[in-house]
Amino acid sequence: MSHPILSDTQNKMKKAVDHTLHEFAGIHTGKANPSMVETVTVEAYGSQMRIKDCAAITTPDPRMIVIQPWDKGLMQAIIKGIQSANLGFNPIPDSAVIRIPLPDMSRERRQEFVKIANRLAEEGRVQVRTARRDGHDAAKKSKLPEDESKRLEKDIQTATDKAIEDINRHLAAKEKELTTV
Repeated sequence: MSHPILSDTQNKMKKAVDHTLHEFAGIHTGKANPSMVETVTVEAYGSQMRIKDCAAITTPDPRMIVIQPWDKGLMQAIIKGIQSANLGFNPIPDSAVIRIPLPDMSRERRQEFVKIANRLAEEGRVQVRTARRDGHDAAKKSKLPEDESKRLEKDIQTATDKAIEDINRHLAAKEKELTTV
């Protein structure tokens, strides 16, 4: 049976890891991924909407993103939204869909993305360490018997090591993905 402080700390760490992985998914690796455009906002029906809320986004091949608006009247708004998001994409209207061919990435661009991935990983590790500190503080305040308190601190450290290792493993995979041409 796990202690509520440990469960709470593990949940915070899991959120930090999940957030980091979600951020990694948004990094352009030269392979098409719907997450590259789904949160771009467009002017639709008098308000701002995300593309994923007004269109289907598919990746028929690794070098192409296809956006199919549910309402053809949104084609221009989606194209304009993608252009103003400055993602380096050139959307091309094609009857009822918008095609986005992915440009080839230069070495410099790949290295830039590796730096971004490293920064995001470090932010994730900082969040994990913050959760560890909060867990340790909660353990100290809980007035547990010393042996239980020590065990709880050890379990929190184990969870910390696992979460940081998770982030590092995913960072290594992301770096490999970014540097493989």
